[in-house]
Amino acid sequence: MEFWIYASVAAALFQTVRFMLQKILSMDVLSTAGSTFARFAYAAPAVLLVTAVYLQVRGAPIPALDGWFWFYAWLGGLSQILATVCVVALFRQRNFAVGITFKKTEVIQTAIVGVALFGAEVSLAGWGAILIGLVGVLLLSRTPGIEQGLWASLTSRATGLGLTSGFFFAFSGTSYRAGSLQIDSDDAVLRAAVTLTCVTISQLIAMALWLRWSEPGQIGAVWRARKVAVWVGLSSMAGSLCWFTAFTLQTAAYVQAVGQIELIFSLMASVLFFKERVTARELIGIGFLALSILAFILVI
Repeated sequence: MEFWIYASVAAALFQTVRFMLQKILSMDVLSTAGSTFARFAYAAPAVLLVTAVYLQVRGAPIPALDGWFWFYAWLGGLSQILATVCVVALFRQRNFAVGITFKKTEVIQTAIVGVALFGAEVSLAGWGAILIGLVGVLLLSRTPGIEQGLWASLTSRATGLGLTSGFFFAFSGTSYRAGSLQIDSDDAVLRAAVTLTCVTISQLIAMALWLRWSEPGQIGAVWRARKVAVWVGLSSMAGSLCWFTAFTLQTAAYVQAVGQIELIFSLMASVLFFKERVTARELIGIGFLALSILAFILVI
């Protein structure tokens, strides 16, 4: 297999581990924002070190970064922060597998945003895939054990958080790819590492300032939770570097197609690690949404 396939599978695995750890932290130890900050706080030093070592080994200078690079990097960074906050908050509402599946609507939402804002064209087959995804969202939107109508399900906090996370992740991935393509280098790993370093350090500073103003006690709590939080940062760094590298080696559609294996990883984590019960309705919903995402990727 080609290297980008290995990178995509590894990215999905690292990302599943990272979200597992963030779910643990958000349940008993940290607030939603604190759990999100832990990712950047412990990832930034590791990313900076890895990038510095790579540049030294390759004998490559730090590339020039223009204004467009920083625009895309900061847009992606802000979108990723908001998306991560939504996912961590969602874990308080629904089980792990359902939370990750809602996040995966980013593929479908990218098409909708493109049509609405940029006049992009989507084929009839593409809209068919989106319709399949809507069925999956309808099935997942019903909270188990609670009797509620269709509109109440679709407007519930869990559904809103899930769809919002997918929306921001769609903006994040698109912005990161655009930013990395602004770097004048044929080395895909170098472009990925430099982009990741700039984004992660910017996210660390932004989140630290926000927490210092809104939740000052959470910064100290993140430090006290370092035995777990440090692994959030390291798994985040490894996963992001794999994603960035895969996107520079292959088109986003193919990378996202392979990345859907995260749904399988998350379902295994939900049942085997968190001992959560996944209902038949949720399994069917996950199946519809996975089918929709894969079908959409095949027709674009």
